[in-house]
Amino acid sequence: MTSSEYPPMQAPVCPLPYNDYETIVMAHGSGGALSLDLIKKVFLPCFSNPALLAGNDFAEVPGFVHGRVVVSTDAHIVSPLFFPGGDIGRLSVSGTVNDLAVSGGIPLCLTASFVLEEGLKISTLEKIVKSMADTSLEAGVPIIAGDTKVVERGKADGIFISTSGVAVIGARRAIVGSNAQPGDAVIVSGTLGDHGLAVLTARGELGLSADIRSDVAPLNNLIRKVTEFTDQIHVMRDPTRGGVATTLNEIAQQSHVGITLFEDQIPVHPAVRSACELLGFDPLYVANEGKVIIILPANLAHEVLSILQHEPYGQNARLIGQVQADSPGTVHLKTSIGGTRVLSMLSGELLPRIC
Repeated sequence: MTSSEYPPMQAPVCPLPYNDYETIVMAHGSGGALSLDLIKKVFLPCFSNPALLAGNDFAEVPGFVHGRVVVSTDAHIVSPLFFPGGDIGRLSVSGTVNDLAVSGGIPLCLTASFVLEEGLKISTLEKIVKSMADTSLEAGVPIIAGDTKVVERGKADGIFISTSGVAVIGARRAIVGSNAQPGDAVIVSGTLGDHGLAVLTARGELGLSADIRSDVAPLNNLIRKVTEFTDQIHVMRDPTRGGVATTLNEIAQQSHVGITLFEDQIPVHPAVRSACELLGFDPLYVANEGKVIIILPANLAHEVLSILQHEPYGQNARLIGQVQADSPGTVHLKTSIGGTRVLSMLSGELLPRIC
């Protein structure tokens, strides 16, 4: 995406000027005047900032400080594009901001690329871009560069969005998946499965009606409250596709430890629980887009819980398990009736196009 001085628009011949189109056409991806007009009238009003307005094919990172730099990138597809609690725009910003934040770093900026399908309504694109801008503002992480491409009708499911980001970490921090220690507590910041079930019900394919909203949200400000309190966090991870069970399996294998969860301590919204029971899903395997798992020494757990529970996105935070040396690489669930079962990693795809 470039924001250098735009050439004056010529008399409307063919193709028609931006304002005469209600949908994306192939010429919007040509790199010519129509592309520039789309950028100027849809993207720049929402994403405007000095780095973007410089109009280069690169962007200087604002606010850089001494420390280690981390980067993350993610591609986002979801059907439908809008669902209760969010949309693909909010999802694309939150997803990369959260991937950066769980490193313990401070996200500095994002870039975004868009694959637009011919026939996509420009009014739909404007809503998505506005949502991205609002989420970027909420997180305090600007979108400083980007790109757009247009593909033929039927080849992009409306819109695909990829976002990349940069964060900086203090030299002493080492919050990685291989750092879980026996005796650690396992905390989750809120109810599980909200995003996956919200998207599923929005599709209307199963005749399921429930008051379920996605949890999609940027968590960097919540996470910063915790990292400012202590530098002893061992692992943080956002449990997206595959849910909490799959994420904890990854951590158990990376750290060569066992993890035990306690079923009666796991927070699940009643509507999500009911929908999962009806459909035969386990909320531990359903995607989340606004939750973080925190693994840290047990003596810090209650203070961190208190910090989380005083934040809007952490009010339902719970201590859900513990790390032990036994059964390295496995996750177990202590059931509410006193039994124990192994929680293996999710095999296959539970729900398509939800992240």
